[in-house]
Amino acid sequence: MKDPVCGMTVKDPPVHFIERDGVKTVFCSARCKEKFKADPAKYSQVAVPFPPAAAGSYTCPMHPEILQAGPGPCPKCGMALEPVLSSGTDDPDPELRDMSRRFWVSSALTIPVFLLAMAAMALPGLKAAAWVPWAQFILATPVVLWSGRPFFARGGASILHRSPNMFTLISLGTGTAYLYSVAAAFFPGIFPAAFHDASGKVAVYFEAAAVIVTLVLLGQVLELRARRRTSDAVKKLLSLAPRTARRLTPDGREEDVPLADVQKGDRLRVRPGESVPTDGVVLEGRSAVDESMVSGEPVAVEKTPGDAVTGGTVNGTGGLVIRAEKVGAETLLSRIVHLVSEAQRSRAPIQGLADKVSGVFVPAVVLTALLSFSLWALFGPPPRLAYALVSAVSVLIIACPCALGLATPMSIMVGVGRGALEGVLIRNAEALERMEKVDVLVVDKTGTLTEGKSRVASLLPAAGWDEMSLLSLAAGLEKGSEHSLAAAILKAAGEKAAAPSAVEGFQSVTGKGVRGRVEGREAALGNAALMKDLNVSFEGWEPRAQNLSEKGQTVVYLADGGKPAGLIAVADPIKDSTPEALRLLSDLGIRVLLATGDNETAARAVARELGIKDVRAGILPEEKGEIVKTLKREGRIVAVAGDGVNDAPALALADVGIAMGTGTDVAMESAGVTLVKGDLRGIAKARRLSQAVLGNIRQNLFFAFIYNAVGVPVAAGLLFPFFGILLSPMIAAAAMSFSSVSVIGNALRLRKRPL
Repeated sequence: MKDPVCGMTVKDPPVHFIERDGVKTVFCSARCKEKFKADPAKYSQVAVPFPPAAAGSYTCPMHPEILQAGPGPCPKCGMALEPVLSSGTDDPDPELRDMSRRFWVSSALTIPVFLLAMAAMALPGLKAAAWVPWAQFILATPVVLWSGRPFFARGGASILHRSPNMFTLISLGTGTAYLYSVAAAFFPGIFPAAFHDASGKVAVYFEAAAVIVTLVLLGQVLELRARRRTSDAVKKLLSLAPRTARRLTPDGREEDVPLADVQKGDRLRVRPGESVPTDGVVLEGRSAVDESMVSGEPVAVEKTPGDAVTGGTVNGTGGLVIRAEKVGAETLLSRIVHLVSEAQRSRAPIQGLADKVSGVFVPAVVLTALLSFSLWALFGPPPRLAYALVSAVSVLIIACPCALGLATPMSIMVGVGRGALEGVLIRNAEALERMEKVDVLVVDKTGTLTEGKSRVASLLPAAGWDEMSLLSLAAGLEKGSEHSLAAAILKAAGEKAAAPSAVEGFQSVTGKGVRGRVEGREAALGNAALMKDLNVSFEGWEPRAQNLSEKGQTVVYLADGGKPAGLIAVADPIKDSTPEALRLLSDLGIRVLLATGDNETAARAVARELGIKDVRAGILPEEKGEIVKTLKREGRIVAVAGDGVNDAPALALADVGIAMGTGTDVAMESAGVTLVKGDLRGIAKARRLSQAVLGNIRQNLFFAFIYNAVGVPVAAGLLFPFFGILLSPMIAAAAMSFSSVSVIGNALRLRKRPL
């Protein structure tokens, strides 16, 4: 893989990348990525296939680029793979079931081995008995060779793949202790005098090998159980969708059908208390619907005919008949689950630190174990070689890199799921990490600060025109547009029964308006800049337009045949949640900048009401992108919040793009964060979530580093000259298992973190 900016080879797995439409362009550094984002047309893209999240696929939490068709160990780190997409059920985990069975068998055999070894240490007569090593061999061999078989298989695979990991160390340590003990039990005469104790016997460590395998198995069982809980958010989302739907047939009958059989256009009945089966539009009935699953807000929303409903939301006390609009993978719930699953297996830049350390960690541990063995063999007390073996095995066992590797992905997995339950969808881990540092938020006005559901507030026809003819022409021009102003004009025309004019050659002029031909004449609807481009003079209209703008209304100009036809003023109410959202953002130290294509007067009217001091009005989409570039050159970490096609360039250029879930798909594809209900309070939630997750990751990394910084020297015998303490391999195994479980347990605390 080559970096499209500098041409350097990108390490696998890539840390820096931009994912779009199922492929990702990879970079060797954040700097190259920023250069690419600033001017993507300048570079030829190198698209690397990004495996789709498919049902039945399994991936590794530490190496998300690993995908295979079924469960098994990761070829890089040896960890158990987990499903890419949760089934939403608590089906038995084959890996957990296998490890549990091996653990219970090994426990039953290890306990007598351990007790026999302890008794031999306490009773000199028993220690001298010839049958003791043989009994330990008989009991420990099934533990090591059968119960510990997965560890040796994974350790061998790690060497073949040249990817040393925790199982490399476990298999080396356990295998060394076991093989040494077998040789000592069967052929004690081959060992030099330094290996013999005062009674002339060669010590065996069958109990150490058995206990290590048993404790590692216990750690695996606890880890697998804890990891299952990290997907609770996805399971909770999947459980919201009902299994069946009540479909109304053309002949008036009702039938219960599997949800998978529902087709677009089907009429479905939703009874009181039932979950809405799929995304649709209310045809009949009136009810309050609990939409907390997509908004995080507990307040039910009143639904009447014509209103949209979302699959998975819960109907209140009234009955509804809806028309299915989106089914299967197209529904909002399915898209949320897909986004959450993809984000949970993405990599944060902070993971690069752990990757660099892990790359040299295992070889360094093996060298440390060899050095420890050599020092004990040369300078240790008798029996020197026995002490040397114990210290080397302890170093290999305690230095588990698993905690280091799990520190980031476990926190990301839990944090992304936590955000989804609050209506904050994180597209990838990089966006989550950058969100913590954002200090400037650039917001659009329409659909972001305001409801985005504009209504026509004023009609000012020119001489020879009336309100009906004005609306007819405007509706004809806007019929092909997706802008929120178009919806308001079309709605007003429908309410007044003004038939839209027939328009030919429709053309949308980005950031300015629309134009076309009506009965052979050129007609246009848009802002003053569009009229200027078309040389249409609205001289004398400025005072009226100014007066409407000062009231916070957006004024659009309508021209027909190169002459003014009139003005249409559209009002877009400010969202009820916006003032509180801006206060929360201010408390978090985020400066808000309003950048809108609307005119200066209307923009400042909204800004004045909301207390926003920095306003850039009348700007084109590319100019909004320039604002983002300028802020970034000043050293700012910039987030952009928007909902329309015109916001997409700025969303892509921002450090963090934030899309309103109520906006266009293009905006959501360009953003790193999506607010499902378009509530700006979600940005404050995203910021707090980012701070919580990054803080949790730092705690995990600190614990992993400190654990190894303290554990390895102690295992090597650092305390022996001062206190006569040499760490037992059994204690090292317990500490190693505890480190991994504690990292996962710390990550799981994020599930209860208030946002």
